[in-house]
Amino acid sequence: MNVIIIGAGIMGTTFATLAKEFAPDLEITILERLDGPGAGNSWAFNNAGTGHEANCELNYTPVDEEVISVEKALKIHAQFNIAKQFWAHLIEQGAIKDPKTFINQTKHCTIVSETAIEELRLRFKEMSAHHFFEHMRFSEDFDEIKDWIPYTMEGRPRHEKMAATVIETGTDVNFGALTEQMAAHAVNDLGVKIEYGTHVKRVHKSPSGQWIIETEGRGEPIKYKADVLFVGAGGGAFPILKKSHLPFRHRYTGFPVGGRFLQAPISDEQAEHYRAKTYGKAKVGAPPMSVPHLDLRVVDGQRYLLFGPFASFNPVLEKGRGFFDYLSSMRLHDISGLLNVTLEHFPLVKYLVSETFKGKKSMFEELESFAPGLSERFDWEPVQAGQRVQIIKDGDLQMGTEIIVSEDKTYGTLLGASPGASVSPEVMLRCVEQLMPAIFTKEAAQKKKKEIFPEDDLDILANNPDRYREIRDAVNEKLGITPSAT
Repeated sequence: MNVIIIGAGIMGTTFATLAKEFAPDLEITILERLDGPGAGNSWAFNNAGTGHEANCELNYTPVDEEVISVEKALKIHAQFNIAKQFWAHLIEQGAIKDPKTFINQTKHCTIVSETAIEELRLRFKEMSAHHFFEHMRFSEDFDEIKDWIPYTMEGRPRHEKMAATVIETGTDVNFGALTEQMAAHAVNDLGVKIEYGTHVKRVHKSPSGQWIIETEGRGEPIKYKADVLFVGAGGGAFPILKKSHLPFRHRYTGFPVGGRFLQAPISDEQAEHYRAKTYGKAKVGAPPMSVPHLDLRVVDGQRYLLFGPFASFNPVLEKGRGFFDYLSSMRLHDISGLLNVTLEHFPLVKYLVSETFKGKKSMFEELESFAPGLSERFDWEPVQAGQRVQIIKDGDLQMGTEIIVSEDKTYGTLLGASPGASVSPEVMLRCVEQLMPAIFTKEAAQKKKKEIFPEDDLDILANNPDRYREIRDAVNEKLGITPSAT
């Protein structure tokens, strides 16, 4: 079977690696617009690098009339556990020599001011009762919080009431470095082909039932044929879907959201002083991806602090692509969906427009509110992050991701943005299962799946504490994550 994958980011590369592991006889080719793997949204500074497992993100535990919902947090945490199983497998296989090249232990903290203390206390009570979050700690003590996350407290007056939670076993993940190493493994060890500098212009089905992928590579038009096509191209998946002639293409429209961060290089000593990712509470009307956070980042051995994100409405599908690409991907039926979102989510649209024009001075003011005194302590510069394209489905704005597979199981794609890269192995496993179910009728594939994922059942991880702890402790050891870290 001939399989074409569009996009050599974390999603497409993970899909290719898994599919080839399960079925070595597959012929797999990845077509990538850029000149290397993981150079788009997967690149280190195009995302926050948080290993999202719902430890610290308040938007994963929404409040409705003082009732905390933890269902989404439980699912994301279980998905990240499955991701760690896959990455531990890559280390065992020698595909990744040193886990520290892509994953580093970093405390995951949440901090709130007086008005949200009761919400955080309730969140802590609900979450710490579950075995996923059994090591979470809560404090309102100034000195204890300062010990956990010093940069947020050292310049703050002691009379200011704050509360925080901490989990010591959180992670910072360089998804770009992970993708690069995984792509090298896929090519050198598994026989996957990757064609870089190849821009997909259009896909359509031939009378024989094969997919025809029309591309432009190095200025020359090239056509590829595929029995199965998977599109993992981030925002670029929307125009490809629109041109596919699939019947469900009319249901989806892309709503692009950009972002910026303040970035500052720091020393190893300063990084050791603040070894955390600290999330706060989003402003009213802000999208989930705009929750403010102060992060330690480790990229190619250098330590950085990142603060943000500062959201923006930037009408492009991907960083490095222009407005015309977005405009040309639109169809008449998309206009009503965009207008509906503008009317129903006007505070969000207004927020995005105002954030777009926010200058460095205003960015520093927000940093000072989050961590008093920190704006003058380091050499901060604004950096542009990656581009996220949220789903508008049937006229309604969606904040998650969605796997879409054609009825004949020859076309699959992933739309949406959050939580994205952190759960890519679990999501791509489901894509492979849905798109090529015949693979798993073979005993060899089932055996390989169990080898890669000792436990891939989300419900078992959520409802069987002993099994979860067994898997968690085994993969954490391989990834260099230790519960005794302080």
